[in-house]
Amino acid sequence: MEKVKTQTIVKVGFLSATAFVLMYLEFQVPLFPGFLKLDFSDVPALIASFAIGPLYGVMVELIKNILHATITQSGGIGEIANFAVGSIFVYTAGVIYQFNKTRKTALISMAIATVVMAFTASLLNYYVFLPLYQKVMGWPMNAIISMSSAANKSIVDIKTLIAYGIFPFNILKGVVISLITLIIYKKISPILKH
Repeated sequence: MEKVKTQTIVKVGFLSATAFVLMYLEFQVPLFPGFLKLDFSDVPALIASFAIGPLYGVMVELIKNILHATITQSGGIGEIANFAVGSIFVYTAGVIYQFNKTRKTALISMAIATVVMAFTASLLNYYVFLPLYQKVMGWPMNAIISMSSAANKSIVDIKTLIAYGIFPFNILKGVVISLITLIIYKKISPILKH
């Protein structure tokens, strides 16, 4: 029993460290606001969620964001947002996958998790994170909209920022993370399951 606990801690630690490093490999996607950057740090968390269990995927999300908070430029808001949105994604996918661990279920679970993540990220940004950026970082909403409009002329207010920025960005992110996980999971999972 003690050996299993130690192995799980090592696996979560390794996947968290990998996720933390992958946070640095971020890039901007054309047509999306500059503050929405795509990285692959949710891949190790999703792998943990599938191979070890959904709560371990959330743990990977938590640890990578705690590590990243030590060097943040977002007052910690970016890390809280990343943790919340990433956790919703990997937990949703992991819970569904646990019922029937097949490739088909994995595809279904990632598709559902992508939609859930996009809707939740939209609501959280509208009601929590964008207002927090205004209060904590002192960014006026018109500056956020103006920066977003520079990338996509369809963005003219907070509602269009959500509709043409946040929501489609998270759909894209979910699809990319899902495809990468689909490609590498079978190669990595035997190591994580033993």
